[in-house]
Amino acid sequence: MQGTPNTRLVRFGVFEVDPQTGELRKQGRRMPLQGQPFDILMLLLERPGQLVSRAEIRERLWPDGTFVDFDHSLNTAVNKVRDVLGDSAASPRFIETLARRGYRFIAPVQVDAADSNPKPEEAKPLPSPASAPEPSDAPEPNAIEPNSSLPQTLLTASHEMPPASRSLVRTLFCLLQFMYFCFYLISLAQLHVVEDIIPTDSARSSWVVVLLIITAVVGIPIRLYFMTAAAFDAPGLREKFLRLFPLIFPLDELWALAPFLLVPQIGYGLALGLTAILLYAPFAERSLILMGAGRSSGAEPAGS
Repeated sequence: MQGTPNTRLVRFGVFEVDPQTGELRKQGRRMPLQGQPFDILMLLLERPGQLVSRAEIRERLWPDGTFVDFDHSLNTAVNKVRDVLGDSAASPRFIETLARRGYRFIAPVQVDAADSNPKPEEAKPLPSPASAPEPSDAPEPNAIEPNSSLPQTLLTASHEMPPASRSLVRTLFCLLQFMYFCFYLISLAQLHVVEDIIPTDSARSSWVVVLLIITAVVGIPIRLYFMTAAAFDAPGLREKFLRLFPLIFPLDELWALAPFLLVPQIGYGLALGLTAILLYAPFAERSLILMGAGRSSGAEPAGS
């Protein structure tokens, strides 16, 4: 940081940054942030509470002569920082977006001097067998934090996504939405097939038809919105999709069974194979959004 010795630690919330080692830590655990995203975080921490313009960031990290899609690269880097911090552009706790101007770090920042001459630890006697802690009491270095949520633990984060062309990922995302849209329309037109698949219990068949109709009626406007928002690069699609993902996921997993409505035409073997593929489709949608198919509310379109 400017005007701050490299032997100092920068703290905010449950995080701390060591400028000397280039590490971001959360409650002592190192977080995966490096390269340009880390440099942007350091640039914001140099002037907490003040606007850091996009021009300043470009001059610092992408000097003249660097050929790169600056808007996309900057938006991707800032999204990686937010993802690691658990922040969002819609309701920021750390990084606030000032549309078309830049960014501002809004959380309180504390600079602590690190001990440049740490005292050596005194030798401690080994514990006796009677006083030794049980193996289960010793914390594991890679243990998951108690307050970490399941999606953050199991699902891929944006900083783990490979770089890809935005036009490509937006096209693939739109094609997935169009696929589901076609499923809904074709299935509604083939409602009578359900009675052939479940002929033994008329009440059960009726419930399946009702469930199919409700989910299709809910899914059609959602798919139309996602398709048009991605096609026109609407701001805020990334945050809205991630908020709706817990609702979309069970619907998509349910509609992974849609190929079985075509059993008379394609057979059970192909229907089972297509269902196995469709079970992954919700995760593919989420990955495409994180790779740039959906623009954040604070991001500017390329060329602005």
